[in-house]
Amino acid sequence: MLTATSLAGTQSADTDEEHRKWILSVLESAETIKPGMTREDLLKVFTTEGGVSTRFQRTYVYKDCPYVKVRVEFEAAENPDDGLAEMPEDRITKIAAPFLAYIVLD
Repeated sequence: MLTATSLAGTQSADTDEEHRKWILSVLESAETIKPGMTREDLLKVFTTEGGVSTRFQRTYVYKDCPYVKVRVEFEAAENPDDGLAEMPEDRITKIAAPFLAYIVLD
């Protein structure tokens, strides 16, 4: 017999499974970005966040959830003495594992 309590437990289990699948999809999406790829490639999955950054290092947020973040280091594609002018062709040299954090606003 299906009761309200067992139905609520089933709905909760379904919701938990949906959450796990979504988190897995976020991790898999983040893992598509690798050193050697460009800033332009990165911006297909992530977007910029406020806070302190330079052309050579920045924290990015996942496009579908600004609480999911990665820290990325770059090598300049051209004009390496210009630490401010971010270029789409800049190459990723290091990308940290995704982490959760509050939104940073400037």
